[in-house]
Amino acid sequence: MTLELDPDHLKRIGAWADRYVAQRKFAGLSVLIQQRGKEAYFHSAGVRDVTKDAPFDRGTVARIYSMTKPVTSLVLMMLVEEGELHLDAPLSRFLPDFDSPCALVPGAKHLDQVELVAVPTLHQLLTHQSGFSYPFNPGLLPQAMAAQDLLFKPNASTLADQCAALAQLPLAFAPGTRWEYSVGIDVIARVIEVVTGKPLDQVFQERVFDPLGMTETGFSVPAHARGRFAALYTPLAGDAMALVGGATGADTLRPVDSADASPFLDATCFSGGGGLVGTLDDYMRFAECLRIGGGGLVSPATADFMMSNHLSGDIASLGPASFAEQPMEGIGFGIGGAVVINPARSRVPSSLGDFSWGGMASTFFWVDRVHDLSVVFFTQLSPSSSYPARAELKALVHGALM
Repeated sequence: MTLELDPDHLKRIGAWADRYVAQRKFAGLSVLIQQRGKEAYFHSAGVRDVTKDAPFDRGTVARIYSMTKPVTSLVLMMLVEEGELHLDAPLSRFLPDFDSPCALVPGAKHLDQVELVAVPTLHQLLTHQSGFSYPFNPGLLPQAMAAQDLLFKPNASTLADQCAALAQLPLAFAPGTRWEYSVGIDVIARVIEVVTGKPLDQVFQERVFDPLGMTETGFSVPAHARGRFAALYTPLAGDAMALVGGATGADTLRPVDSADASPFLDATCFSGGGGLVGTLDDYMRFAECLRIGGGGLVSPATADFMMSNHLSGDIASLGPASFAEQPMEGIGFGIGGAVVINPARSRVPSSLGDFSWGGMASTFFWVDRVHDLSVVFFTQLSPSSSYPARAELKALVHGALM
């Protein structure tokens, strides 16, 4: 049964948001909720740059990092619909550098302790079962990636160069045997470039941004919006992406990427896993595209397929050793995002089938097709594990369904 959002209960969100800002946990934030395609609630608080006292409003341009992944995944599914590829295709069909992969043997202590394995499929890349990893995860492969700064950063040469470097490293495990959050969707982005014969930024512009009217989203901050670009902060004393053992610093809002000197002002590497910047309203257009069944970009049947659980169980059952943008118990994974398969096991008030993902700067979105909701949350604090804001926001929204 679809429930309605109660305006009085929604006011709790504003008080919650204001408290986060007052406690200097976030410099600024914004929340936008739509139900049945109509705006039901908006609130913003704080500033986008503590040195300039500029308000963090709905026009603020933010780094959405891994909320890029669902966009890349949608474009890949457009190519599937067009018969350009299929999900069980081996990665090496498109990127020959990956034609003879090796994976670390279980319990490996050195990078040369490997065994030959099957080439990962596109589906395994999309669902983080490929054997790739991230530098911020624990383990030998992440350590090697960190040593090479292999994170597909906006100023890291090109997407092709980053994929070529990745191909020189072993996989963390044999494809299909585990779930580990990874750069797999960055590699998918390179597949998109190869199949279309176009750079990823052009593909996104033509296939997603222009059709949906996302005029302020891209891999570089649009020139007309640079005065609205937010600064990025961290509460950590060291690396803002240190997810394991990062020490809290004296300043809860230490700046780590300024708006006027950011690599996102002129990106050279179009990271399909974490490269986009944009506005709250632009991303709501994308979220609504998913909620209504593909928004004409893919068929409703394909949208349903994307937002179904593609794992054998929940993420926790696949033995993850990695960071993830979501809880792992009661949560499955679809094509580019998480799927709630057991709300009680997730311990976060949710609807069965909620589709969501977040980004390293603590941004978050979810689509709830049971109650016809799309929710987008923006802020700029890394890492996203700093505070339980996402779980709290979901509880606040569910508490307003009457």
